[in-house]
Amino acid sequence: MKMASPYDILFEPVKIGPVTSPNRFYQVPHCNGFGYRMPRGLATMRGLKAEGGWGVVSTEEVEIHHTSDIAPYFEGRIWGDKDIANLALMTEAVHKHGALAAIELVHNGLDSNNLYSRVAPLGPISMGSVGGTGFEPVQSRRMDKEDIRNVRRWHRNAAIRAKKAGFDIVYCYAGHGLTLAMQFMTRHTNDRTDEYGGSLANRVRFFRELIEDTKDAIGDTCGIAARLAVDELIGPDGISCQGEGYEIVAMLAEYPDLWDVNVSGWSNDSATSRFEKEGYQEKYTSFVKTLTSKPVVGVGRYTSPDSMASAIRRGVLDLIGAARPSIADPFLPAKVREGQLEDIRECIGCNICVTGDTRYVPLRCTQNPTMGEEWRRGWHPEKIEVKTSTEEVLVVGAGPSGLEAARALGARGYQVTVVDGNREPGGRVLRESNLPGLNEWRRVTDWRLTQISKIKNITIYPSSPMNAGDVLESGIANVILATGAKYRRDGRGRSTRLAIPGHDQAWVYNPDDLMDGKLPAGRVVVFDDDHYYMGGVLAELLAKNGCQVKLLTPAPQVSYWTEFTLEQHKIEKRLLGLGVQLFTRHLLKTIGEGFITAEYEPGGDILHLDCDAVVLVTDRVSQDSLYYELLPALKNGQLKSLKLIGDAEAPNIIAQAVYSGHKAARTFENPEPIDETPFEVEGVFL
Repeated sequence: MKMASPYDILFEPVKIGPVTSPNRFYQVPHCNGFGYRMPRGLATMRGLKAEGGWGVVSTEEVEIHHTSDIAPYFEGRIWGDKDIANLALMTEAVHKHGALAAIELVHNGLDSNNLYSRVAPLGPISMGSVGGTGFEPVQSRRMDKEDIRNVRRWHRNAAIRAKKAGFDIVYCYAGHGLTLAMQFMTRHTNDRTDEYGGSLANRVRFFRELIEDTKDAIGDTCGIAARLAVDELIGPDGISCQGEGYEIVAMLAEYPDLWDVNVSGWSNDSATSRFEKEGYQEKYTSFVKTLTSKPVVGVGRYTSPDSMASAIRRGVLDLIGAARPSIADPFLPAKVREGQLEDIRECIGCNICVTGDTRYVPLRCTQNPTMGEEWRRGWHPEKIEVKTSTEEVLVVGAGPSGLEAARALGARGYQVTVVDGNREPGGRVLRESNLPGLNEWRRVTDWRLTQISKIKNITIYPSSPMNAGDVLESGIANVILATGAKYRRDGRGRSTRLAIPGHDQAWVYNPDDLMDGKLPAGRVVVFDDDHYYMGGVLAELLAKNGCQVKLLTPAPQVSYWTEFTLEQHKIEKRLLGLGVQLFTRHLLKTIGEGFITAEYEPGGDILHLDCDAVVLVTDRVSQDSLYYELLPALKNGQLKSLKLIGDAEAPNIIAQAVYSGHKAARTFENPEPIDETPFEVEGVFL
């Protein structure tokens, strides 16, 4: 007889109108970069989540009409009957494993620039578009009553198409500030004086009508979900959980079959671990269950089964919503069910997955290198091809790339030896996770070390630096080099092609110095030509250690690339709060004794700043010398194979390092073709 588990509550069925979820694990709608253009890749990815035990698997937002075109972003489309077949690929993949399929219908209103359809955007009022960059030279047309009737009809037609495509749950979406329904509800985008403006009841009218229309059209067989941002986090001027958010839920409490609640905008809903921790949305959404008898799903980047079960027992939620945790581990529910908690690949909250949408490519994940590769490469997160020989492999370097290569090779059955010159494995992840706000990133190495400890054919030797002679003396003929990269000391980078004069002085540091504990004091200038998180997080570190920090960057805003991970404005706000002075569009020109000069790029004006130290955050140099020292041994047959992976091949983000290591393991003894594309491509081929 099976012993009772504290997690049994997570596997109870939940009725959602006329349908029933087999458990409480609910993959909420999330973008993915596949969208309407890659239906096979999308369907396979969603299907794997159903295989992994998620009781409900949802689409991303799905545009109901060509007047809701948010190109260049790739979301779902259900503009017409021709879209049904593509969407049905997903429902079939999800139903195959006994899960429910949900679709999030949307009209984006003021968020639609309609760059593809080239029709005037619609909105409750006429105003500048808030979609795309947020600075598009596009303005909406104020909707009249006929427009409102049209959108209601389009939404109803889309719901009927969704039912034909096989969806079990259909959303009415009023969240993230991205949707017409929410734009009608919030006062800062609705100053109408008719029955759709003014009082809250009037502003909610459009959302209520969408729910009623959808229920009337398909509610006999489909559950109808209302997705609502109950707090915009802008205070009394917006919807808040203690104000109008509360009132909206009370007003519509029994209308939908399911409430999916969160906060707005997207950067708040999908906050990174640098700024918010597990369960952070509970303080905004916990009131909802007190107002409705209908089931409630919510998010908060839950990665711990204990936190999930607690949220259910405390009456906060009925279903555990997840987007990012379901990406990091599509098999999270199955592992909880089997008691394999230490095998859960926990989300680190870095939002690399989000960049799939914001950079228009299939999503990727730092923790899960198979994400986005399910269809085009046939990769499965829990299955890997067994070895084809008795070959042994030596992996030099135990950073994220080396550990992933070793883990995956070991899972294939190969005998793997890992050596690293440091006392503790982890490479750059071990070092960077000690920086402010990045402690959860350590999960990248912790999970891999846990898995490696279970695989008897993998051995790790820390504190074991190796040169070419040591490698050859090991007698292992297959060598993978994951020797990483180091930051440049001369300041060369994408904006500074030549070494910066004065870089070789004692008071000039690089990120490796700071991560080694060598912190400057006094007045410090940080020059950031990396543009992701490192410059900003080092400025934060120095400010918290009492330095007077000035951050210079050639980019138009600090930590520019974090705009794509939804955290740029949070980083800037934090730095300003710490007293860091920010200088954008400035290129460091010279480092003198006690000062620097920088050029303001648009105008050529020279900035002079007094300082006691300078930190150069620029390019990195691959530590690949061992590779070139071993090449002759490969050519003369002493080695059978030799491969560079991760940052040793080309410095990149941690997600790419993990991916590189995983691919090296998958392709060992099965090399990819050089002259042909090594993965399937979806597209229109004439």
